[in-house]
Amino acid sequence: MSDIAVHTVYTLAPGARFLLGGGGVAVVLPAKKRLEKLTRPQLAVLRSLNAGPITVSEGSDAHVDGLVELLIGAGAVSMTVSAGSRELYSLRPFRRPPTARPAVADVSDEVELSRFTVIRREGGTVVAENPRSWCDIEIHDPEILAAASGLGSDSPQTAVHRRLRSDLVWSGHAVAAGRERADFPTRSWGPHELWFHRHSTVGDRATNWQHFGPTRWADGEFEPVPARPDIYPGEPVALPQPDLSALRTSDQSLTAVVEDRKSVRDFDDAHPISLTELGELLFRCARTRSVRTVNADRPVPEELPSRPYPSGGSLYELEIYPVVRTADGVEPGMYHYDSVDHVLRPVAPYDSPAVARLVAPASLTLADGQLPQVLLVLAARPGRIMWTYEQMPYAVILKHVGVLTQTLYLTATAMGLGGVAQGYGDTAAFGEATGTDELVECNVGSFVVGTPRG
Repeated sequence: MSDIAVHTVYTLAPGARFLLGGGGVAVVLPAKKRLEKLTRPQLAVLRSLNAGPITVSEGSDAHVDGLVELLIGAGAVSMTVSAGSRELYSLRPFRRPPTARPAVADVSDEVELSRFTVIRREGGTVVAENPRSWCDIEIHDPEILAAASGLGSDSPQTAVHRRLRSDLVWSGHAVAAGRERADFPTRSWGPHELWFHRHSTVGDRATNWQHFGPTRWADGEFEPVPARPDIYPGEPVALPQPDLSALRTSDQSLTAVVEDRKSVRDFDDAHPISLTELGELLFRCARTRSVRTVNADRPVPEELPSRPYPSGGSLYELEIYPVVRTADGVEPGMYHYDSVDHVLRPVAPYDSPAVARLVAPASLTLADGQLPQVLLVLAARPGRIMWTYEQMPYAVILKHVGVLTQTLYLTATAMGLGGVAQGYGDTAAFGEATGTDELVECNVGSFVVGTPRG
């Protein structure tokens, strides 16, 4: 990239506008920031920005330069850096930058691209995002990608590279070489974890709620996913139903099961869990009690089930797949718990390679490497919740996994069973065993249950 002079084109940020009043007064919207004692050149800049993009000759007017920095600080303008007529990249702010734009000469050569910066395609644009930054960077020129990845003292020193390095540091997309690995907070967070955290919570990117939360974004373009999944073929295994009326008086108290709950890792295979106990556990924790239908006149009505544990929007995207190694009254194998009919439906043989891969990791957390009597694989049908929610649905799914896991823990304790949650699962093995696409249904958790030893 030749050493050609660079300049910055300023445009109003999405939703921004200036209300101009008399006496040199203006209000920046939506920040509602009041500007006073504006000069004629400054008012002319605001009028021009209301009309479209402008180029400001830096250093030609100190008052104009100061106004531009003020507008950047208010998050009111986006900046596109160009070399001649060639657009290179744009800084798109979503909150106020913490510092003023540094002079190019003040930025050190010893910098590197942040480990948290993610570069992806959004529509027809390549975008660099960083959860710690105040802006995204849209990349218009492919050479900018190479320049960003080659930051450092040995990188080219053209005007474009110097401006890019300065803007990357200013925006937080570049940091001092080695700093993120030297500091514990930035070393301990994984890039995918921090990126996921910031995108799935309310903050800078979701302050207007336009594309966050229960927006029902798919309504009108896609039909909702039915509450009940397709039924697996094969002869179902009937499950006994417990007497809930009797349990209301004979069951242990909530205080007792909360205080007595513990993770059990050692199980008694001489006295394995029974079909009756497994059925009671599933019935008390995960059965579908009822289904409420709304918008019934559409091709696929919206179905809102009710189960014993809470679920955001009453959507209930979780399914349970018991993998039985040993249990009185049921053959070994992988089953799907049909929560509507309260039956087990066969999915795959226990000795199939995919089921073996599902079960094997559980032994890592059990005593003496033993295999679970029953492994409850918790799966999500993401479409159930992603039809309604934007940005946050997977985070909500994981919260639901925690809610269901606690329900399993407490109910197992009340029944005298042992249980322990697993912190991981083989989602590829789950897909192979069930024959489902990971984007349609995926493994999101697991829970070992059985008869405790002693």
